Amino acid sequence: MANLHPVPAPLLREARLRLLSGDDLSLGRVDERVARSWRRSLAAGLAPSHNSRHAEHLSGGELRQALACNRDLINHSQPVMEYLFEQVRHSHSMVVLADRHGTLMHTLGDADFLGKAERVALQAGANWHEAQRGTNAIGTALAESCGIEIHGPEHYLERNDFLTCAASPIASATGELLGILDISGDQRSHHPHTLGLVNTAARMIENRLFTTSCQQQTRLHLHPQAHGIGTLAEGIVALSEDGWIMGANRQALKLLGLQREDIGATPLARVLDTRFEALLLRAHQQPQQPLCLHRRDGSPIHAQLYNPPGRSPARPLTLRAHPAPHEGRSAPSTPSEVQDALQQLDTGDHAWRAAADKARRVAGKPIPVLLLGESGVGKELFARALHDSSPRRHRPFVAINCAALPEQLIEAELFGYSAGAFTGARKEGRPGRLREADGGTLFLDEIGDMPLALQTRLLRVLQERQVSPLGGGEAVAVDFALVCATHQPLREAAEAGRFRADLYYRLNGLSLQLPPLRARSDFAALTDKLLLELSGEPRLHLAPELQARLAAYDWPGNLRQYASVLRTAIAMLDPDEHCIDWPHLGDDLRELLQRAAAPWAGGSDSAATTPPAAAVGTPPSGEQKLADISRAAIQQAIQQHQGNLSAAARQLGISRQTLYRRMGA
Repeated sequence: MANLHPVPAPLLREARLRLLSGDDLSLGRVDERVARSWRRSLAAGLAPSHNSRHAEHLSGGELRQALACNRDLINHSQPVMEYLFEQVRHSHSMVVLADRHGTLMHTLGDADFLGKAERVALQAGANWHEAQRGTNAIGTALAESCGIEIHGPEHYLERNDFLTCAASPIASATGELLGILDISGDQRSHHPHTLGLVNTAARMIENRLFTTSCQQQTRLHLHPQAHGIGTLAEGIVALSEDGWIMGANRQALKLLGLQREDIGATPLARVLDTRFEALLLRAHQQPQQPLCLHRRDGSPIHAQLYNPPGRSPARPLTLRAHPAPHEGRSAPSTPSEVQDALQQLDTGDHAWRAAADKARRVAGKPIPVLLLGESGVGKELFARALHDSSPRRHRPFVAINCAALPEQLIEAELFGYSAGAFTGARKEGRPGRLREADGGTLFLDEIGDMPLALQTRLLRVLQERQVSPLGGGEAVAVDFALVCATHQPLREAAEAGRFRADLYYRLNGLSLQLPPLRARSDFAALTDKLLLELSGEPRLHLAPELQARLAAYDWPGNLRQYASVLRTAIAMLDPDEHCIDWPHLGDDLRELLQRAAAPWAGGSDSAATTPPAAAVGTPPSGEQKLADISRAAIQQAIQQHQGNLSAAARQLGISRQTLYRRMGA
């Protein structure tokens, strides 16, 4: 909005010039957004007297390409721009449309009030980014992401002082900035309502783009009053087939108390007092009539549901597994049948079990699962067990490691391709792994390594539940449960722009952190399970001294590394041996374990330098005997408290940190 108490022009010019001398205090009376823009302009190397004659201007070929890329924006904006120009026809003004980079795409109006140079500057192809032309309504609206008015000497460049400009951003249904709508004119024709007029016109364009881009999605139109639905003041929400908010205009965000980043990460039931299936049923029973709903704060809101052509509003649009061959029999009366796969992996760790219990609650529901944890903690094992514990267990489980595929091949691997799509492609084409997962579960390991361009395609698949192969061809509907995994801090990557935030929120339906091996309290039981799986009967076991050292080791490679160590040790056993001990380990690991060993005696936390007797074949020293007693006491305390290290530390009379150190971790 415009400054309610405009600063006189002479003071503005003086403040603008004093900025060059480093006197930032002189900006105190200047609008905060204008002051920020002036600082950005100065940082870009511009001076108020700068000649913008050399600012960027697209060539003919570049302009044609830019116009083609912004065709939808231009087509939906032109009718609104014509209406807008009718309102300002006799005010020496122009209506301007710029793209997301500040490059002018279309202008409308009488440029007679401009000089020859200024006419060129307001033609299609000219760039009005702040870095090119300093503070101006188009560039500053881009930078500030809001509607703004820049009047007279508020412009950073002196040559633009004669202008008054009002601009407003145009955003997509998902909150992506598409362009800027602007009215520019002679400052003598300034009108206090120009910014409001531009804001309204920009909302009209947004709503036109919204209904076009989301015409294949279920839409919910909202307003506090029933007769407000269908007006410019209505909120519009696009919903996925499982009831998640996948798009929203500005008014909808305001009405529902949401932010742009909530798009794709919020189910409708979180903001309204109704389940999606119930809403579909009510809309079917009362067609063409607004429904009275309530927001989470209890306030009423009216809504009307619009389904895309051909979709029955009475059918709950939830994701379903394809019928398996056995279907038709009644479901089990207890959950044990579908929990066996996760139970078989459960060896007693509390953190792992808590993650499994949460995962069971979403098995068979249209909620994506994001598995977090260090490399080697067993994320794929967990994902496969979750699949086997779900109603989709008789359908495919398709695992894809996004970090293992070359970037140039991952798109074809995921989405498939038609015949002759590229050099080296199979003659008959390929359906792609997404289609192979139809009806089952898709597991995307190391999702954080997926290239940004493919993240956009994956997001579209998750929204539309359709896959379009490379090289053209008809889109194919797909239905799969989605489980992703990563060892990277994905939220931080999304905040830093290295991973699409809207895709992150879409994947993060239920986030589960799997514990690293060094933090698990079930090391002994886990060891027994691994030994049985790797060697079968007769059962093998670890020597107590070795097991204690292995339990205290850091295990940077986690379960994957530990299983490899046990597999190698089993291979070193003689036919009549059933106990794995120091001689069966590789030299490098044995050295690491001996170097990390602590004496655990007499309250000392220093590292032991004496190697274990089992490793060197010498009688234990007095210090070693004390260490054995200390280790035995620690093991006994941990076992008595079923792996609860805090309780074990209290029993031993030491802190938990000291317990960790004495365990060698």
